[in-house]
Amino acid sequence: MSTFENTLTINRTVEDVFDYLAQFENVPRWNYAITETSKTSDGPVGIGSTYRQTRSIPQPAEESFEVTGFDPSKRLEIRGQLGPFPAVVSYVLEPISGGTLLRNTIELEVRGALRLAGPVLTARVKSAVAANLEVLRQLLEA
Repeated sequence: MSTFENTLTINRTVEDVFDYLAQFENVPRWNYAITETSKTSDGPVGIGSTYRQTRSIPQPAEESFEVTGFDPSKRLEIRGQLGPFPAVVSYVLEPISGGTLLRNTIELEVRGALRLAGPVLTARVKSAVAANLEVLRQLLEA
């Protein structure tokens, strides 16, 4: 298991940030590797909600994930196949003066032939995630 964290400050309320993140259909707007995300389960978003998304990078793929943590305005977590890795992605939101501190933690299960390149791949993924989170910040602050 390879874990990394990115942290950033967004000049919006925790409610605004959480609501935007919890609408997973927004992911293609701020994650350059995802072209479409759609809900595959019924009812409102919450623990157990499932999604399918189309990825264009690093190679075209369809993947799915499930919401495994949902604490409005505080914490959001998903688990699924993200790119070539089984992964757990969590977003922890903390109100701070002038906005929200967003802590994004990602656990990647690097296995098989990819295990040898694990540290290099993890560093690349962390950098790409940081760039995506910056786009998210810009969208929310616009």
